[in-house]
Parts: sequence; C-alpha cells; structure tokens
Amino acid sequence: MRVSRTVAVLAVSASLLVAGCSSESKSDDLPTIPAAVAAQSPATSTPPAGSVQQLGVSVAAMVNDTSTGVLAVLTGDGTVLLVDSTGPPRAVDVAGALNIAAGKPGEVLVTVDNAVIRVNAKTGATTTVAVDGKPQTVARLGDDRLAVGFADGKTSILDPNTGSTQSITGLVSVDALAVTGDSLSALDRRQTSLTDLDLDDRQTGLALRAGDGATNLATDHFGRILVTDTTGGELLVFTSAPLVLRQRYPVGSSPYAVTYDDRAEIAWVTLTGSNEVVGYELSTGIPVEVKRYPTVRQPNSVAVDQSTGTLFVGSATGDGLQRIGGG
Repeated sequence: MRVSRTVAVLAVSASLLVAGCSSESKSDDLPTIPAAVAAQSPATSTPPAGSVQQLGVSVAAMVNDTSTGVLAVLTGDGTVLLVDSTGPPRAVDVAGALNIAAGKPGEVLVTVDNAVIRVNAKTGATTTVAVDGKPQTVARLGDDRLAVGFADGKTSILDPNTGSTQSITGLVSVDALAVTGDSLSALDRRQTSLTDLDLDDRQTGLALRAGDGATNLATDHFGRILVTDTTGGELLVFTSAPLVLRQRYPVGSSPYAVTYDDRAEIAWVTLTGSNEVVGYELSTGIPVEVKRYPTVRQPNSVAVDQSTGTLFVGSATGDGLQRIGGG
C-alpha cells in the first residue's frame, strides 16, 4: 500500500517538475490549495514532560542559538523574547515581528515589515537590513547573504555588505527556506511543494510535491530537509541538488513543528492533534520512533539546543514554554 501511494505522489510531482524548471511560469496561473494549518489541540490530559516556564504569552516560533545558549521566542503579539538560564526573559526592541530564524553564530534574524533585523542573541542589540515588502521567512546563506521569502512567491537574495539585491520568482508563496550546503530550497504551502532555487541563474529549479498539505521544514547536518505534511500526517525527508524525496512516514495526528538534534541524531516532530512531541531516528532509511513525550497544549513550535540536547516546545495557546531533557 505504501509503495502505490508513493508512486502516485511521484506522478503528481512530475507536473511540478515541469512548472518548477520554467522561468516563464506565472505564479498566478499555478494550481493551489488553501495553506494547511495546525490542528486545534484538545485540552491536555497528561502533564507535560520535563518542566514548563510560564511566559504569560503565546509562542508562535522559536530558534535556539547554540553558541550562546539563548532561546529566541516569537510571541503571538509580535514581540521577540530572549530566554536563557541567567534570568527572566528579555524583550528585544523590535515591534511587529513576523518570523524568526537562525543567523550566524550569536545572532537571530527577525523579519518585520520592510526589513530583516539582525539581533545579537546575547545583548539584544539590533542592526536593520532594509527589504522591499513584508517578508515572511528568512535564511542566512553560507557567504552571509540573506535569502528572504515573500507571500507573493518572490525570494530576494540580499548582500548586506554591498546592498545588492537579486530576486527569484515563480512560486505562489515562499513560506520557509532551507539552506543545505550551497543549495537553497523553498517550501510553498499553497502548492504543498518543495522547490530548489538556482542562485546562479536566478530562477526556480526542480520541484517536488510535498505531501497533501506541507507546513514547516528543518535541516540537519547531513544536508537533509525534513518537512511536515500536516494534512497527510507524514514526515517527509528530502535531499537537494538534485531534489529527491528519500523517506516518508506516517507520524500521527497533525504533525506541525519540526527540528533536528544533530548530537543525538533525532528528528523531533510535534503533533498538535494529540499534544505530543515524537522523536525519530532516520538512519535505517525509514523513520523509527525512539521517544515520545506529552507536551503543553497546542505545541506549534519546537527547537533544540544542539550543545545540551535540551528540547523546547512552545504553546500557541499561552500554556508556557516546555523544556525536556538536556544537560
């Protein structure tokens, strides 16, 4: 049964390959679906594993800076908090934050209207990089350029040192970006697709269908791209250059947030339909469950401290910041 389903998905992917390779394609003409969202979680019936820190706000996204041990938290009201073990959370002087991502060591990237803010994870000091529009995702390339994705399907490549900007169009929406080595890939929720972006020719490259309703992605130190198919209830594992779907596996009710622990070699996926976070080992060619924990309600975000293995789970309903393991 699994084989026939995979064949069907790959057949659909062939049409995406054609569209993804054409620099003349118009995003307005592409077939789309409503973007998938996390399932609404039920009330928790089991106490969350580990400890829970009450922040008094909902958590929309998180990123951990391993070099400083600081966890950056994007709250539901667009505030960015820096959380560490030395004291209470510290608010960054940034208003209306849209998303956050890892920057260079010691740095967090924050998107706001018409700008990307580079935040020093230790001090909270900020530097502004201007962009044209409302960016919804950002990623740092290996040469310190910034890739910025927009809701209209455009990806801008910014060089903060020279001020130059190049753009790649052709997608419907750029919702998440993955940097693996010298490659850049974009997740388009409205096409539920993953597409390689050709930085040299400034055009979209190979594209593959990413399940029935993909929402989030993460990368690991092997160069894999892990994608949650929230609608289809699966974890998808890709490699890029060329883009290939390597693994797919049913993981439960509404998988949403995803991260990878490079030290323990575990992919962590939150299940908002059951208030759980599940760890998978990927080395055998098919995900193998190795750990499962109850979480705070509505676990829409997850992050891991690569130096300690501490797992962080954020509640989108304001039920706190959960810490599991580590040390």
